[in-house]
Amino acid sequence: MDVESFLKERKILIDAELEKILPPEDTFPASIHMALRHSVIDGGKRIRPILTLVVNELVGGNYQTLIPFACGIELIHAYSLIHDDLPAMDNSDFRRGKPSCHKAFGETIALLAGDALLTLAFQVMTDPVLYETHHPLSIVKAIHVIAQAAGLQGMVTGQTLDIETQGKVFDLPLLEYIHTHKTGALILAAVKAGAILGEAGEDALEAFTNYGKTIGLAFQITDDVLDVMGSTQTLGKETGLDSMQGKATYPGLLGLKESQKRIRELTQHAEQALSQFGRKAEPLKQIARYLAERTK
Repeated sequence: MDVESFLKERKILIDAELEKILPPEDTFPASIHMALRHSVIDGGKRIRPILTLVVNELVGGNYQTLIPFACGIELIHAYSLIHDDLPAMDNSDFRRGKPSCHKAFGETIALLAGDALLTLAFQVMTDPVLYETHHPLSIVKAIHVIAQAAGLQGMVTGQTLDIETQGKVFDLPLLEYIHTHKTGALILAAVKAGAILGEAGEDALEAFTNYGKTIGLAFQITDDVLDVMGSTQTLGKETGLDSMQGKATYPGLLGLKESQKRIRELTQHAEQALSQFGRKAEPLKQIARYLAERTK
């Protein structure tokens, strides 16, 4: 399996649906609609929605009916990036190789764009057309998991601690807590949503939960490493900001070598979590390796 080609094919499906979901730039008022498209279209790996589709297909679901739902998860991710880049947060000037939303449209429009994307996500995921192909209770359960990940039990708490620990002493349990909430929570929710909407059994759901937790943490540790070793040109955003801002990171606590070792260990655990699915799980295993070895 060529994982890059596989991801590219699924990304094309997600991108096409996002084009349908987001209104044209010239929709009145143009400023907010331009900001939305600037932050969503032509950027991102779409890993979270792809995970939802791949897991759903693995458990026997018709993943094509879930493409709009999966796009809702990407909209939540895009909202979080807009707010994360704001001067009050990470104060990042670039995202995905272009000016971050607040640099291009101002802080007020950026705030509103983030709010709009978060709300639009739940509008998309509650579209009544989903009830034609999926059990209503499964839809509610999946949205509940995603809402938890996006809110106080996930991203919001993680981001709060990420800000509050800057320049302060931190230990490994706190660092892991921040990473699994700020970044890992939505990745885990994307995995679980695909399983829930595919009517996966309890054993399967537990396996996917273990997989989602480990790749979510590995993903953020890789981000930490890339902030040290990567280049601004390759990543499309400034590097070295974590150290400059005194953020809690794995390289800052354990060093680069130990951080890279931890990524490899987590990736192996993720693959082992899928053992019950045999060869059917190969796409998910390949994605785990791809995320661990990425350079951007």
